[in-house]
Amino acid sequence: MASQALQAFDHAIQDAVDLLTHFDALNVHPPPPEIEVLKRASLVMALAALEAYFEDLLTESIDHVCSDSKGDGRLAEFLRASLQSDLKLFHAPSTHRVKPIFKKYLGFDVTQGWSWNHCDPKKARAELNRLVKKRGDIAHRSARPVPGQPVPHAVTKDEMRRHIHFFKELAKATDTYVLENLAT
Repeated sequence: MASQALQAFDHAIQDAVDLLTHFDALNVHPPPPEIEVLKRASLVMALAALEAYFEDLLTESIDHVCSDSKGDGRLAEFLRASLQSDLKLFHAPSTHRVKPIFKKYLGFDVTQGWSWNHCDPKKARAELNRLVKKRGDIAHRSARPVPGQPVPHAVTKDEMRRHIHFFKELAKATDTYVLENLAT
């Protein structure tokens, strides 16, 4: 059974897909330069959905752990408050941020579960870090084309489709791994 966090992610990632659909609808030959922003925005929205997914999954998991505890509730409340405090600092979901926060609160390296067809944890970690860096460059450095200066696009339509697929697979693998490890 999928987590509520994954269900919310599946809904949120649709914004990134919709932006690509709008790009396709506006794309003519030659493509107008002003529609490139839709592809860049798609990557920003996709990673925002993934970041929210990680936050929601941690919150949901801690709620599950705390509901199973037999204590007087003070420890559970402290754990929840501590997580909420840490999540305020959780930006840009690189493996350098995802791995330690899951380890701290759930006691295992969630990145070990990042495995699916043609992707192992090492490759998934590297790809996530690369995409987080690309998103940072787009969001903070604009990567907006300058008229008269031909440069490669920050993200192509085909790359963005692959990125969205990667994020979906990463979220599903994370969900499966967390649910399996919480059950033990």
